[in-house]
Amino acid sequence: MEVTSIRTEGLGDSTYILSHKGLGLVVDPQRDIDRFEQVLSDYEVDLRFVFETHLHNDYISGGRDLARSTGAELVLPAGAAPAYRHRPAFHLEDINGDAFTIRPIHTPGHTPEHVSYLVLIDGESVAVFSGGSLLVGSAGRPDLLGPERADSLARLQYRSVNRLAELADDVGLYPTHGQGSFCTASDTGNHTSTIGEERTSNPVLAYPDEESFVAGQLSALVPYPTYYQHMGPANVYGEEPLAVPDVPFLTTEDIENLDSEIRIVDARAKADFAAGHLPGSIAIEMRHDMGTWVGWVVPFESPIVLVMNPDQDLDDALLQLGRIGYDDVRGVVRNVTGLGIALDKYRTVDTDQFVAGVNSGVQVLDARAPAEWKLGTVEGSVLAYVPDVAAATAEDLDPSREVWVGCETGYRANIAASILETRGFDPVVLTGAGIADVVAALGSE
Repeated sequence: MEVTSIRTEGLGDSTYILSHKGLGLVVDPQRDIDRFEQVLSDYEVDLRFVFETHLHNDYISGGRDLARSTGAELVLPAGAAPAYRHRPAFHLEDINGDAFTIRPIHTPGHTPEHVSYLVLIDGESVAVFSGGSLLVGSAGRPDLLGPERADSLARLQYRSVNRLAELADDVGLYPTHGQGSFCTASDTGNHTSTIGEERTSNPVLAYPDEESFVAGQLSALVPYPTYYQHMGPANVYGEEPLAVPDVPFLTTEDIENLDSEIRIVDARAKADFAAGHLPGSIAIEMRHDMGTWVGWVVPFESPIVLVMNPDQDLDDALLQLGRIGYDDVRGVVRNVTGLGIALDKYRTVDTDQFVAGVNSGVQVLDARAPAEWKLGTVEGSVLAYVPDVAAATAEDLDPSREVWVGCETGYRANIAASILETRGFDPVVLTGAGIADVVAALGSE
């Protein structure tokens, strides 16, 4: 038996391909199925099944399309009831794969319908694909369907993770969610494990009872992207197969005549954006999780224009957006300074300059996440996480004064600053350093 893990770093997720004696299965594929088809072809695997552990909240699934393209059978939890043809997986009703047997185990908690899949070869349990149930060093968070259901789902999760922990020590654990995913209750560095390793080291299996587990799981949850609310319905009804669009290069006339509903996303480096950008642009620098941040601060299904430098990977940007349903990209600008349009700009500062600003009484916005504020912030700062800035301007911010914005590295500060600029603020951005560096410098004075 061989298990191949294919990571999607920007989402913090893994898709798995299991092969044995030339036969195979795929678990939890994303929408861009060509990379899974390539692995199946390279290893000459006859794909028999595509399994979904749950209706995903963080991406559009490619399960239906992969099953169609390969002739494999699509399997979803019986409780999912999607609006397309599939085989329902019922608790402990084995599915015969000839070279292997798959035993669905109902493991609700992350979602109500969630199923984990135990793989048996020659009657022996060898691997379990746990989706968003038992994770490496954690468990799938139970609050993604709303705070009203979080308590009851956490109680179901307690039973589910402990049910999986009863499997044999040497059973491989292959969760979908991992480090970098907002679907996890905490981050760890590893993506796969064994049941034995988790039984001895995973803190979610150390709680003495259900009440303490629920309290622990619900006590330190971080905010999650707003686009999540649209993924469940998309996966119930099914989306069209991913097709990376042929995006035109936009001219000066095109930019001057953009419809008002189009959002301009500038994916260039922070310094480039600060030096000159199209009025109304949102700065979301290109990196592996750029799509996630677009999904957090740009309304779902908004038409988008991208601004990128010539050396940046447009196809990667389109792929990241397509994985979460942002398909309407109207065009790209590759040389914003050559358009002949008056550009907006703002200042960037380093740690010493930011400290000097604080000492002189500037207005500071700490755009980090709430958990980071607890580690220390600049006294008198306005505290507003980037998604909250996108949703509404903090009442404590004075638009008549400069607002000095910081985070940890400058990435999120740049997003927040660009949003505030569209609302008439004059931002100054801390780059190459973070609020923690400023706090340390102030403390050493």
